[in-house]
Amino acid sequence: MSILLDISHIDMEFPTPKGPFKALSDVSLKIEKGEFVSLIGHSGCGKSTVLNVVAGLYQASKGGVVLNGKEVNAPGPERAVVFQNHSLLPWLTAYENVELAVNQVFGKSKSKAEKKEWIEHNLELVHMDHAINKRPDEISGGMKQRVGIARALAMQPEVLLMDEPFGALDALTRAHMQDSLMEIQAELNNTVIMITHDVDEAVLLSDRIVMMTNGPSATVGEILDINLERPRDRLSLAEDPVYIHLRSEVLKFLYEKQRKIEPISRKKIPPTNNKSAVA
Repeated sequence: MSILLDISHIDMEFPTPKGPFKALSDVSLKIEKGEFVSLIGHSGCGKSTVLNVVAGLYQASKGGVVLNGKEVNAPGPERAVVFQNHSLLPWLTAYENVELAVNQVFGKSKSKAEKKEWIEHNLELVHMDHAINKRPDEISGGMKQRVGIARALAMQPEVLLMDEPFGALDALTRAHMQDSLMEIQAELNNTVIMITHDVDEAVLLSDRIVMMTNGPSATVGEILDINLERPRDRLSLAEDPVYIHLRSEVLKFLYEKQRKIEPISRKKIPPTNNKSAVA
């Protein structure tokens, strides 16, 4: 396989009233075409910052990103982003939300009939062809996210960037979405970079898991190859010794090597004026 995306020695600093805050330090990663890579780590480890640099939403303070031989310095349709919140326009139907992206990317290069066929095809891919004429307020959270994924896929991106796309969904819907994503990736051979906090999700979906160190100055800590055959079935994997080992390796990194203790907030109890309480 050839290297599609080269993230090379990225530093990222943000200005603050107290001086520059270094979010990322020397982050490097090479991703092959058709690869599914998950970024995992504690909150504040710079996962979303990495994704935003690849998306072209941030410019790295140092280093850079090269996609298919071209430097990334601005957003572009070859990098579609799916966020945790669906970001659909509420006054448009599922079809119209996807159509908006298709018109923007393809313009006049596709005829009206070709666009219609392409939009319907991508909604079918995510099993949303039955709700093609429904607005976001008429469908569930999982369905909204499916439309968001269809919109991203309809742009024919070289890289699909997903920022905790299933984080706001209930467990059952999340499992269905994970299965759908595996089906789509198997069919389209997409290159995917996904942020997740869910260890099981990362092991189930990924070819590699990139584990980030705690911030500030976060960087790539370890990279774990997920050598599980595809297609993958969550029920059979639950008792698979390789799956269990891989899962434990991620947990070991997160909770032993990168242990992070969140401070416990304590409520101050006002002193009592009740004299009977004094011995």
